[in-house]
Order: sequence, then C-alpha cells, then structure tokens
Amino acid sequence: MRYNDQTPAVVVGGGINGLGVVRSLGAGGVPVHVLDADHRAPAMRSRFARAHKAPIIGVEDSLLGALNRLPHRLRGSRPVVLLTTENAVIDAMNDYATLAQRFRLTLAAPDVLQPALHKNSMRDIARRAGLRVPPTAHVTRMPDLQTLANWPMPWIIKPAHRDAAYSRQFDKAYRVDDAAHAATLIQAMLEVSKDLIVQQWIEGADSDLYFCLQYRPQAGGRTESFVGRKLRSWPPLVGGTASCTQAEGADHLVKSTDAFFQEAGIWGLAGMEYKRDKRTGEYVVVEPTVGRTDFQAEVATLHGVNIPLAAYHDAAGAPPPTVPNARDGKPRVWREHMSDTSSALASGLSLDSNPGQAKAVDALFRWNDPGPAAGALIDRIGRRLLKARRFHS
Repeated sequence: MRYNDQTPAVVVGGGINGLGVVRSLGAGGVPVHVLDADHRAPAMRSRFARAHKAPIIGVEDSLLGALNRLPHRLRGSRPVVLLTTENAVIDAMNDYATLAQRFRLTLAAPDVLQPALHKNSMRDIARRAGLRVPPTAHVTRMPDLQTLANWPMPWIIKPAHRDAAYSRQFDKAYRVDDAAHAATLIQAMLEVSKDLIVQQWIEGADSDLYFCLQYRPQAGGRTESFVGRKLRSWPPLVGGTASCTQAEGADHLVKSTDAFFQEAGIWGLAGMEYKRDKRTGEYVVVEPTVGRTDFQAEVATLHGVNIPLAAYHDAAGAPPPTVPNARDGKPRVWREHMSDTSSALASGLSLDSNPGQAKAVDALFRWNDPGPAAGALIDRIGRRLLKARRFHS
C-alpha cells in the first residue's frame, strides 16, 4: 500500500546513511528525492529516489538555498525533509523559521537542539535525566589540562561540537594512552577548534557499544525505538559503525533514551549511543544524535522498525505506518563492506563471527536496488585503471 502519495520526501545527503533512508522510505511507497553534491554518492544511484545534484551544504551553500533550488512543483508540495549529516543539522538551525514554513521538518527548533549538540551541556542533561556519564573535562585552552593531572589513562579526546574546519583536519575522536601525546594533540586541535572535550576511557570493545535509535513525534504519541549494538567500528575503538545488529536484552536503554530526550525537550529524529563498561556492566552515555538519522539507521528497518518512514508519516500528517518484521524472524547484521573488512583485519577478527547465525546484509548491495553497488564497483575499477595508466606513462 502507498501512503500519502501527494507528499514527497527529500533526503539530504546521498551517502551510506542517506541510502538506508531512501530504501526505508521506498519500502513504504514514498516518492523520494535525494540531494547531494556528488552524483556518484550511493543514494544518488538508488532506484528508490530521484537524484538532485546540489552544492555542499554548510560549505558551498545553505540548506535553505539547496532546497529552494529544487523544482517548483516539488517545493510547492511542502515535502518532508530528512537530514542525514551533522553539517546539515547545524545549517538548518540558521534558517529554521523559514525552513519550517516552506517544508515539513523532522527536527526540533535550534533552542532545543543546541544544548544536546554541545557535548558539555549534553553531559548536564544526561545527569539530570539520571544517566551515567564518564568523567569529563571541558578544554578551551592549554592551561585547562592542569585539571587532568591526576586522571588515569587512557583518555578519549574529541571536539565539543564538530564543524567543517575540524572535520577536514582531524578524525572523529582520538584515544590516547600518554599524557605528552595528549598535550601535543590537544594543542594542535585547539588551533582549529577552541572547544574540546576530554573523557576518561570506558573499558570495553567495539561490541560493547550500544545505540537506541528513535523517532519522537512532535505532538506526542508513539515513539518508534530500536536498540542495537555495534560489532565493529572503523577505525577500531574510536571510529564509526562498520557493522551492527539488534541488541538482545538491552531494552532498558529505551527508557534511558526516553529520559534524556524528555529532559532535553527534543522531538524528531534522535538517537543515543552507550558503552557497556566491561568492569562494572553499567551502560555509560557516549553521545546523542539529534535532528538526523544515524549512519547505521537502516539496521532498524531490517528488523521491522522503520524509523525514517515513521518520521515521514508524522511530518506528513499520516497515520503511523505498519511495517512487517523480517520475513524469517532472524536477526540481521548490517555491514559496510570496506570498513568492516578493514576493521576485522586490523583487530584480528573473523568476518564470519556473526552472532546467533544472523544474516549479513550489505549496506550497498541489494538485488532489488543494484545501482549503488554496481556504481561503486565501476568507480573502483576506473580509479585502478587511471592509476595504472599514470604508472605506465
């Protein structure tokens, strides 16, 4: 059955994240459009969406500008907008009032989102909500390191909030085991971002990382939630999700996640990452995602919890969707092939170590949507041929 055919959806960001969102919406019969600066991005090649090339949002153009250049007929229908990148969320806050008038949004207003986006104020919200947070220091200048003199190693160092300038020069986060190395790294990072967070490391492997993905309706009602856990990250220990699956026996994390977002007053697309402390068994807050989908959001859809479709229905004013569970009832492992393979090799793990005989599902390749994987293969072959031609010339 097709729901609300008259209201299209616009997915901002054509990467792996956007591809999962496009396929999730396509499963509900939604007319989908996708925006990205790169015509070769995976979601731009999906049969479930119409691709629109746009400048890099937050760098070359604003989100409002990119959306305003969509065809008039599409804009005139006030499409539902789903964001997949942090830069797009930050940019959306600059023109939120105008965006909310012209489009149907799936994120809360800036005054609500901003505290949750900043890791220092996020920590205060988590504590008020009764969640455990790791010992954390806010570093804005080198003398602040004196307060960490007695902290045990290792530490994890990351920006209090990311922006394009930081992302161009540094990784998402750094795990350091030596105070001298930490000081050198922090000094370099402060030259780009004057707002850093240092936390004590939570003992555990990548498979001790859990997440709760949600869509929280603006006017209240049923919140869609899915609890999963990572299997591998790339780079290991500090990187993004390389593979993940559903989390058995961790349903209590829905209650913790609800408590955080209720305290923050946030509606819309959201998620929270936790790490299970290997020493105590406690689940410790890592960081929230607000205003956008998570990189691995499609893993929820694969288990029958279609969060992008729930967001679309709420924004479009349609009843909540009914989505069937996985056909055979078995758990799925969602994996991004290249990063998952790299992580397994670096960590000495087997790629066949899927929990509970779960079925592995590749983030790119699907029989009913072969374009993204085929395009990536053609691009890879082209790069190798070009490299060989340059070598022999």
